[in-house]
Amino acid sequence: MTDATPTAVVLPQPSLLADLVTLTKPRIISLLLVTTIAPMFITPAGMPGWGLIGWVALAGYLMAGGANAINMWFDRDIDDRMTRTRLRPVPSGRMPANAALLFGVTLGAAAFTLFWAFVNPLSAWLALGGLLFYVLIYTVWLKRSSPQNIVIGGAAGAFPPLVGWAAMTGSIDLGALYLFAIVFYWTPPHFWALALNKQIDYGNAGIPMMPNVRGVPETKRQMLLYTLMLIPFTLMPAVVGIQGLFYGVAALLLGARFLQLCWKITKEDGVTPTTWRLYKYSLSYLALLFVAMAVDRWVPFGHRAIAAQEIRLGSAAPLTPDAAPAALGAHTDH
Repeated sequence: MTDATPTAVVLPQPSLLADLVTLTKPRIISLLLVTTIAPMFITPAGMPGWGLIGWVALAGYLMAGGANAINMWFDRDIDDRMTRTRLRPVPSGRMPANAALLFGVTLGAAAFTLFWAFVNPLSAWLALGGLLFYVLIYTVWLKRSSPQNIVIGGAAGAFPPLVGWAAMTGSIDLGALYLFAIVFYWTPPHFWALALNKQIDYGNAGIPMMPNVRGVPETKRQMLLYTLMLIPFTLMPAVVGIQGLFYGVAALLLGARFLQLCWKITKEDGVTPTTWRLYKYSLSYLALLFVAMAVDRWVPFGHRAIAAQEIRLGSAAPLTPDAAPAALGAHTDH
């Protein structure tokens, strides 16, 4: 006679290294790196060297990873109440909370040092500004207090294009600000598409996300509104001459699909599979949009002279095509 008593299945625990990587949220950082590196290919400084790209990618990962680790330290209480986050290293008990905080601060400090030493000071300050904005404005202040949390606090995710632009030019001008605006207006429809599908989780955690506070129909209306504001900003780089015809067509087609999905969910009742499809598309949309910016530089047609920039922040002098090789040489010496 056999023993029919069920036996417990013990799942293998992640290693310490795996948990440290989890704290950095690598899947999120992969998209941030695309929006950091792609702008390096479209500045007036010409093409970036591989050495500079490597330093920006490494320091950018460390800075974003540090911000995410600090976020997990602060949000450990609400992560424990959400199904999709309760198995993270801190709420699961695999890692002490203060260890996650120390890890995040160390990554941020290392990233700032690398940016300063191997890229330039402005990129270091901008990257640090993104970390502080994400931690202090979004995580600590707005996330738990306002349904506009992702609108204002989400601006932290728009810092990477500024960092990439500053890494090449040592300055910020209107071209960089257009890229900032693209990510800024993309964030609400992207994140609210996720929030619509995770209303129960956010409700259990007491986070005032837009669908939980204003309802599903109003959230969909706001998503459509932000998408309508997003698309003109995506076309501006081509309009002012920073980008060429290839990028302009790509932005138009990608935006048309984004708008079509947003419009479709407003015509459907409740949360439907289209909402999840929109969320997944929004990830591909931003990545493809920024990749199109970089690819546009290799397309041998459809370009015109870059319009004069009226705003410039930073101490570096404006770079002309003739000055670009020297500037790139200074970067690639590191």
